[in-house]
Amino acid sequence: MNKVIIPNGCDAVVARYGEQVIKEYSGNPFIEALPSILSTEEAIEKMAIYAEYNPKERMLDKHYRIHLVQRLFQCFQPLWIHLDLESRISRVIRQGYLARNPFRPGYAQGLQEGHRNIKGLQSELSNNSVFRTTAAGFTIIGVSGMGKTTAINRILSLYPQVIVHKDYNGTNFSMYQLAWLKLDCPFDSSLRGLALEFFRKVDDLLGTEYHKKFGLGRKTINDMLVIMSQIARNTGLGVLVIDEIQHLSKAKSGGDQKMLNFFVTLVNTIGVPVVLVGTPAGLSILQSEFRQARRGSGQGDMIWDRLKNNQNWELLINALWGYQWTRKQIPLTDDFKNILYEESQGIIDIAVKLYAMSQIEAIMTGKEGITPESISQVASKHLQLVKPMIQALKSGDISKIAKFEDISTVDVDFLGFMDRERASIDLQMRMEAIKRTQKKKEQEMSISIKEKAILKLIELDFEPTEVQKVVEEVTEKEANLDINELVVKTIQGISASTKRNKKRKKEESFVENDIRILVVEGRKENKTAYEVLGNGGFIKSYECDFGKTG
Repeated sequence: MNKVIIPNGCDAVVARYGEQVIKEYSGNPFIEALPSILSTEEAIEKMAIYAEYNPKERMLDKHYRIHLVQRLFQCFQPLWIHLDLESRISRVIRQGYLARNPFRPGYAQGLQEGHRNIKGLQSELSNNSVFRTTAAGFTIIGVSGMGKTTAINRILSLYPQVIVHKDYNGTNFSMYQLAWLKLDCPFDSSLRGLALEFFRKVDDLLGTEYHKKFGLGRKTINDMLVIMSQIARNTGLGVLVIDEIQHLSKAKSGGDQKMLNFFVTLVNTIGVPVVLVGTPAGLSILQSEFRQARRGSGQGDMIWDRLKNNQNWELLINALWGYQWTRKQIPLTDDFKNILYEESQGIIDIAVKLYAMSQIEAIMTGKEGITPESISQVASKHLQLVKPMIQALKSGDISKIAKFEDISTVDVDFLGFMDRERASIDLQMRMEAIKRTQKKKEQEMSISIKEKAILKLIELDFEPTEVQKVVEEVTEKEANLDINELVVKTIQGISASTKRNKKRKKEESFVENDIRILVVEGRKENKTAYEVLGNGGFIKSYECDFGKTG
């Protein structure tokens, strides 16, 4: 996949046009430049993320392992709802492009009309007869903590965001195609802020200056919708995703009706699929009239509910369970699956954080293994802020659950938990660490010198294992050697070791208590051979043999 850098913009992909199985998708460069439609197996393979893991890491010291536990948050296990969402986005992008084939006369005519609208800033947005749309958006409604945003980002990442067209089947076709654009609720929670965010994001990607040109002054929301619609056409926008809709302020946006009008008008005039994402509370005003405005789209809304304790839950827990950094590797049982569900009520974010916290607690306390009971204790101790929501979900009472529709699972303060656990390390261990610190500082210089000496000696064809052993012995005895001194003393040490080994082999040729060895050793102590042999019992005294009677 060839890449190019757009001036003042992002890295883009040069278009490669693929043959289409579906007839109506052929002959449209916007569709042909997209990746192939994925089978279920291909979608799972491309979406799944399994973090790096080595069982030997469980033997590392605890201060390393509490960092490694956070790899759990890198994992992405595709579930059935992710496959459904991937298929929907694949369909809406392609269906949205059907009426926007840049090689059909109507496309150019629509661009010209849009340009005239911007020049005159006509606010009659419903007049869109020339530019027929096949866009079919949908909404995703679900509780916080279920990974909606993570899943959307993962699926969108399967598509290159910007595609550069140069030549299509021998015809000059120079254009930037913006396959997808995702907006988050703006910092000021207003519809105007959302429109400005649209301009900014396009500028960042394509190096344009829409925000500078259209974001200043006193343009109305309707004016901005005209401009957004034209930019979407100019860039061949495939799908517009607007996330965290619940954060839009009704007061700053002019009330429920004005917000409703904005989104209905956006879908009807922008000419591309619009996917709105939020919690039930945030989208409650849209659920009836907004659905009515999109009837016939064929997509339907996605209700992203918490997981039930079934095959999906089992699939998720099975994927996570292998990532254990406690010294004891604990096998997965139904008790673990059930207690994690009981304490999280199927909310993925809470379940993953609870599993991570339970491991960290086991590591820091020295228990080095988790149990169903320890998971419950961690939940009781560290999930207090979300406990009311969990209790409401357990009760199944709709009125109680409704009170917590917008509660955020970021209230599970994982980073705060990490800080507290690190601070709880035994005081004696910290004192020992302080004592070791000075010694480590003293050794820092010698470590680098040791490494250099070892490398130099290996270059001189000394045996690496012997070199490392002797270097360690020398530096233990003399800490302040420079590299040349260390090399010389190491060579001397290796030489002495070699001599000792030869001598040892020679000595091994003698039998045990060989009198030759005893005599040699005796001479070192100024003893005669007679004295040595006598003391060793090799020469018997007269009394021994003849002095005894009876």
